[in-house]
Amino acid sequence: MRTLRCFRKLDGHNVTVWNDHTQDVEELAERLKDADVVVLIRERTKIQAPLLERLPRLKLIGQRSVYPHIDIEACTRRGVIVSSSAHADTPSYAAAELTWGLTIATMRQIPQQMASLKTGTWQNGVGWSLRGKTLGIFGYGRIGATVAGYGKAFGMNVLVWPSEGSLERARNDGHATAADKATFFAESDVLSLHLRLVDETRGIVTASDLARMKPSALIVNTSRAGWIEPGALVAALRAGRPGMAAVDVFEHEPLRDPSDPLLAMPHVVATPHIGYVTRDEYEIQFTDIFDQILAYEAGGPINVVNPAVANGDA
Repeated sequence: MRTLRCFRKLDGHNVTVWNDHTQDVEELAERLKDADVVVLIRERTKIQAPLLERLPRLKLIGQRSVYPHIDIEACTRRGVIVSSSAHADTPSYAAAELTWGLTIATMRQIPQQMASLKTGTWQNGVGWSLRGKTLGIFGYGRIGATVAGYGKAFGMNVLVWPSEGSLERARNDGHATAADKATFFAESDVLSLHLRLVDETRGIVTASDLARMKPSALIVNTSRAGWIEPGALVAALRAGRPGMAAVDVFEHEPLRDPSDPLLAMPHVVATPHIGYVTRDEYEIQFTDIFDQILAYEAGGPINVVNPAVANGDA
């Protein structure tokens, strides 16, 4: 964090960086009791009323993206401003690139081949090519559209199952759209999930959907685990439909259990939620967040989620 160029924006501020993760309210209250501003990375740290009541000095929470982990009403009651940039102008190219990297790594069995080579064995197994296969994009937002472009560049046939709001955009970009959800899952050789996790999309991928996939198919999830019905992915992989998975997100994070079923499966490639973890992406994200802090100090807070506080109406 301190080596980022944008960190210079905080020159003159007293900054404490916590590198480990805890959800314990007592521990968080002790760590943050003297904080005027709290900066959050992603949605792992829950800021709810019991914690807020223990933070009398807190005036601003700064972050980027969605905020299901923050009790906005409790913040408003306590006069705490929540600033969060929706970054609607650009996709996360880092997340799109990781999606594609995981796709190639899984289809070509790169981790397994590397492990084989390191044990003194030569080639081990046979992978799949991407050209000519169908790339299914579930959700045609900024990241989904970027991944679709990668697929097209690799000679894949792109098939989109978009929301109503992005249907015309997918078609205008020259991509086919599936006739129905069942067809989408049945025809995709590689299926990548790109939706926002809200109440309407939680569990939107069901066990029945996964059962329609080909035994040779790959499902890729670099977005949120909550879109898939709890337990359905592990059960589907054990049943052989789909035959492979690449995941960067998990039902419970951070995942520190090496015996987790997904980590034990030889046909799964998994990474620890690193879709956004590049220096370039950090510069973008924390420039936004630190600008929010400076704007608040200057008396004109930006990207305010609960304007009643900023307007003095709370």
